[in-house]
Amino acid sequence: MIKKLANVMLYVQDIDMAVDFWTNQLGFTVKEKLDLMENYKGYEVAPDAESETTIVMFPLEFIEKYSPEVSRETPSLMFEVENIEAVYEELKEKGVNVGELVEIPGMKTFNFNDGQDNYFAVSEAVK
Repeated sequence: MIKKLANVMLYVQDIDMAVDFWTNQLGFTVKEKLDLMENYKGYEVAPDAESETTIVMFPLEFIEKYSPEVSRETPSLMFEVENIEAVYEELKEKGVNVGELVEIPGMKTFNFNDGQDNYFAVSEAVK
C-alpha cells in the first residue's frame, strides 16, 4: 500500500519566477530539472538535498494542455521551522510578502505569498 508522500505538485503561471522564488528567497535546492514535451520544463525542489518530500513545479499552461482533468488549485501547505521569528524576519528582509505572525493555541504561524497568488503557511510548535 501507500508508503509515504513523495511529492506535492504545484502548477505555476511563470516557472522561471517560481524556481527563483523557491531557491533564492526560500533557500530551497533544485533536485531535478524536468524536460517536458514541447520545450516545457518543470523543476523538483526541496528544502535540502536530503528531503524526502519535494515540490514538483510545472507550468500551468502545460497542465491545462496535457492534463486538463487535473485540479489546478494550489495545495494548502504548512512548513515547519524551529525559530519562526528568525524565519519571519529573514523572509521579510528578502522581500517575501508575509502575513502577520500570530500565535494560536499550540503554535505560532504566518503565511507567505510566492508572487503568483499562491499562499503557503509556516508554523512552529509553542513550547
